[in-house]
Amino acid sequence: MKLSTQASHDQYFKTATYKNTLVRIFLCDHLLTFRFSLHHRHHQIPAFSAAGHLLLRNRRGACTLVLPLEAGKNSIASLFYLSEFWLSKRVVSHGGKQVGVTYDERSLIVNGKRELLFSGSIHYPRSTPDMWPELILKAKAGGLNVIQTYVFWNIHEPEQGKFNFEGPYDLVKFIKTIGENGMYATLRLGPFIQAEWNHGGLPYWLREIPDIIFRSDNEPFKHHMEKFVTKIIDMMKEEKLFASQGGPIILSQIENEYNTVQLAYRNLGVSYVQWAGNMALGLNTGVPWVMCKQKDAPGPVINTCNGRQCGDTFTGPNKPNKPSLWTENWTAQFRVFGDPPSQRSAEDTAFSVARWFSKNGSLVNYYMYHGGTNFDRTAASFVTTRYYDEAPLDEYGLQREPKWGHLKDLHRALNLCKKALLWGSPNVQKLSADVEVRIFEQPGTKVCAAFLANNNSKEAETVQFRGQEYYLPARSISILPDCKTVVYNTMTVVSQHNSRSFVKSRKTNKLEWNMYSETIPAQLVVDSILPKELYNLTKDKTDYTWFTTTINVDRRDMNERKRINPVLRVASLGHAMVAFVNGEFVGSAHGSQIEKSFVLQHSVDLKPGVNFVTLLGTLVGLPDSGAYMEHRYAGPRGVSILGLNTGTLDLTSNGETAKLFTEEGGEKVTWTKVQKAGPPVTWYKTHFDAPEGKSPVAVRMTGMNKGMIWINGKSIGRYWMTYLSPLGEPTQLEYHIPRSYLKPTDNLMVIFEEEEANPEKIEILTVNRDTICSYVTEYHPPSVKSWERKNNKFTPVVDNAKPAAHLKCPNQKKIIAVQFASFGDPLGTCGEYAVGTCHSPVSKQVVEEHCLGKTSCDIPVDKGLFAGKKDDCPDTSRTLAVQVKCSNKDPKRSAN
Repeated sequence: MKLSTQASHDQYFKTATYKNTLVRIFLCDHLLTFRFSLHHRHHQIPAFSAAGHLLLRNRRGACTLVLPLEAGKNSIASLFYLSEFWLSKRVVSHGGKQVGVTYDERSLIVNGKRELLFSGSIHYPRSTPDMWPELILKAKAGGLNVIQTYVFWNIHEPEQGKFNFEGPYDLVKFIKTIGENGMYATLRLGPFIQAEWNHGGLPYWLREIPDIIFRSDNEPFKHHMEKFVTKIIDMMKEEKLFASQGGPIILSQIENEYNTVQLAYRNLGVSYVQWAGNMALGLNTGVPWVMCKQKDAPGPVINTCNGRQCGDTFTGPNKPNKPSLWTENWTAQFRVFGDPPSQRSAEDTAFSVARWFSKNGSLVNYYMYHGGTNFDRTAASFVTTRYYDEAPLDEYGLQREPKWGHLKDLHRALNLCKKALLWGSPNVQKLSADVEVRIFEQPGTKVCAAFLANNNSKEAETVQFRGQEYYLPARSISILPDCKTVVYNTMTVVSQHNSRSFVKSRKTNKLEWNMYSETIPAQLVVDSILPKELYNLTKDKTDYTWFTTTINVDRRDMNERKRINPVLRVASLGHAMVAFVNGEFVGSAHGSQIEKSFVLQHSVDLKPGVNFVTLLGTLVGLPDSGAYMEHRYAGPRGVSILGLNTGTLDLTSNGETAKLFTEEGGEKVTWTKVQKAGPPVTWYKTHFDAPEGKSPVAVRMTGMNKGMIWINGKSIGRYWMTYLSPLGEPTQLEYHIPRSYLKPTDNLMVIFEEEEANPEKIEILTVNRDTICSYVTEYHPPSVKSWERKNNKFTPVVDNAKPAAHLKCPNQKKIIAVQFASFGDPLGTCGEYAVGTCHSPVSKQVVEEHCLGKTSCDIPVDKGLFAGKKDDCPDTSRTLAVQVKCSNKDPKRSAN
């Protein structure tokens, strides 16, 4: 027998040829049920009869697959493909420990153990390296055990062959930080990612590759895609970051939501999906691959769900041996400039997750768990600099309550059901027209969990289940880890609430501003009769490009023209534009995320002779989605008064290339003090000291219009104050300044402003969530922390558990004041509570006794605790509403 070994597969199998038979030997201690796949990326494999394969097990736990070589190379290809399938299901033993990831129809099996997986998206370039550990620890404290991230091709390879994995782009460090904090990781390689990220993560230089068609069965695109994906996989392998190597990565993703554009590519789309999946499998990561929203994910690649209600919309995996995985549960809606505020309630998010796990789901990922900031020019077209601020951890990394706490309680409740969910037999019973119960039970044991679901979105209902009565609020799910005790209801929030405050820094009350105005070019060297396309001109190096043209007005026509108001009309494919005539500002216009094209139309004053028309063409990010992205265009297409020429001078040859946003670059020009509103296309700068304390920092851009901000030479992104939401307010008012960007003193802030503006109202702020609240009724379930599962038994950890208000200050601060307290029927929400018709006069006193001076406190919802001399409203159901203030200062008691 001639034995040939593939080095990358040594730990899994060996290949041999014996008497015209190809034999592959697998170490299959944990071999699971499998199905033969009949396709390979290069071959259409003929079907095999079961009798044509012989599967043996020897005493040492190896498996031998005997396959006739009658199909020649096709059989080898098929066997290689089958080996990849087994490889994705392999658990390897290292030093007596099982490492790796397998799966079956019920769940992933990580390092030999079935797991319920609660995952959250945190993108490394949308925060800073100093923020990563705290973000990950807060996610872990919130009950997560997985962090998911995309890989961002265009920041890692901004120029072909030149790579950047430093600072906030240090992917290896980020994955290691996840592992060091005891969590798993999911790596979404794409490399097309969408993600509301500039160009969907694809580097601009790809557009200039001859004959390229993005995301298609196109050889130039496939070549560069495979080259980049292979590089990332090799980096992870070199650092032993895959679970098969003992690392934290348990899943990888190839492509992203391709089904949404696949029809546009016809057959080339179908073959591209097969190629992408098989290319990924050939990289031998030893962990499963997924494709999200991809019904035809090939072979062992798991197709997953994205959306808000996957428990109802997901039709299931495309093969019976694959688990149900939810890769994107949107915690809010990303915002573009012009959007109203976006919210998704904690209750709705919790309902969707409870429903998913009650219907055989085993992994959910919150997209996003922390959205962070689109620094520099990384946001896609019209996407705001602030990203998914309504996630459980807000833009600054602060816990948004009650979303963070309510989901934490849900994860604990689901973990109390873990054994039943992963090993129990499921069944469904209808209790009424709108109420159903989903039960997971191991017959003959005490293992049982039930999910009581009221699907009526308007009316609550009381039902009987196994001899007990249960009250279910409208559109809610109650979780019973022992099929008897309600520990959690998705609509009933026990966790605390909080509100965010922006506080003007005491150390930066007076900012002194200087300015430098760009020269408005009158005439540039002509490149073409028609204006060049804006993406091609900027090449994703800048947002800005100048265009110039001229109009010659005959002196004899001036009298006639006085009776006619000349109009400058410019049609543009996007995104925004500022217009000047003879160096004087005329006006501006812009498109939107939905309709990027627009027309700039303004009356102008012309003089006899040559008049110079100058346009500042502006991009607001490259598109991030859709078919044939390589053919997208932007910029002016025509001027009604004269043909337009494009000049070679652009803004990059002035302030941006000179790096006026740095101390060194700023010395190249002469700055003057700001006396009043400056003209369009002006740079502003000031110096400030780092704000007091350790809270996050932001800048409020009052008085400004549209442009970019730099702090000590680092861009914190685009601002756009004049693009108002339907509420009549700026879509985004404050912009995040990472603490790591700051020095203790003398920090440089530079702003490039496109239009007329005055920076004197700009404020430096600190950010906190020090106002916390609780709102709990007599009918709330006790905290889910009142129970535990120990030695496979579900048991209470406190006697006679009752509803209670739970308050905890952030960052070890203490409760210094009780701002509101009412036991009775209080009205309103956190920050706007009011006393109702029933109120205990000792409410504030009781809360102060329980809470003042403490970092956390619990106040039972107990009539006896709040009883006065008499009960003035004995028939009223009681609610306790509390609002307190946290600080590092000393507490203050109320006068009474």
